[in-house]
Amino acid sequence: MRDLVATVWTPLQPNPLLWLTLTIAAYVLGLRIQRRCNDSPLANPVLIAILVIIPILRLTHTTYASYFSGARVIHMLLGPATVALAVPLARHLPQVRRVPMGVALSLLAGSLTSIVSGIAIVRLFGGTRDVMLSIAPKAATTPIAMPIADEIGGIPALTATMAIAGGIVAAICVQATLRRLRIHDWRVQGFAAGVSGSGLAAARVAPLHSLAAAFAALGIGLNGLLTAMIVPLVVRIWP
Repeated sequence: MRDLVATVWTPLQPNPLLWLTLTIAAYVLGLRIQRRCNDSPLANPVLIAILVIIPILRLTHTTYASYFSGARVIHMLLGPATVALAVPLARHLPQVRRVPMGVALSLLAGSLTSIVSGIAIVRLFGGTRDVMLSIAPKAATTPIAMPIADEIGGIPALTATMAIAGGIVAAICVQATLRRLRIHDWRVQGFAAGVSGSGLAAARVAPLHSLAAAFAALGIGLNGLLTAMIVPLVVRIWP
């Protein structure tokens, strides 16, 4: 079986579009599966794409570096995609200006909880300082979290993994949790998704209502800014 895979796969590997095409195809497959599951948050398209790509990497003995070189375009688009979230935010600025105190308190609570809890869990289980520094900025969106980790001495690849994992969990849990708490305000749903799960959770609530999209964008931006300010201070204080 492995010989057959090698025979078919080896001529394809030099093609720089191979991994980009496979990644997009895996994500499209994830979207279709989610629609078949009545848009269940458990059928997260990003998670499905990951579960499709990893076995292919293992089966073809492809290193992460080789995969990343082919799918680099997606990584390059993370920054512009984050900036593009300003569009729904600009359309709902009047609503944002009405709740400055609520936004500030929610942001502070969410950001501090994520940073402190991540560091505390690593320390509790005896993790190394490198791991602690990598997990501290995990709640920020990936394009912001990775440079923070690199700056403070963490491992950006681990930070990206934790940020994506946290985003998937938030995408699955945020709406269900707020529904159980009988919170139906689109502003709250959007902001909670943006602060706790960055782009992945925001993508879950944004199509539901434009106000949710605006507050999700606000949560992503402000949480990234606050995380960049707080994390270096916290890791200096925390031995």
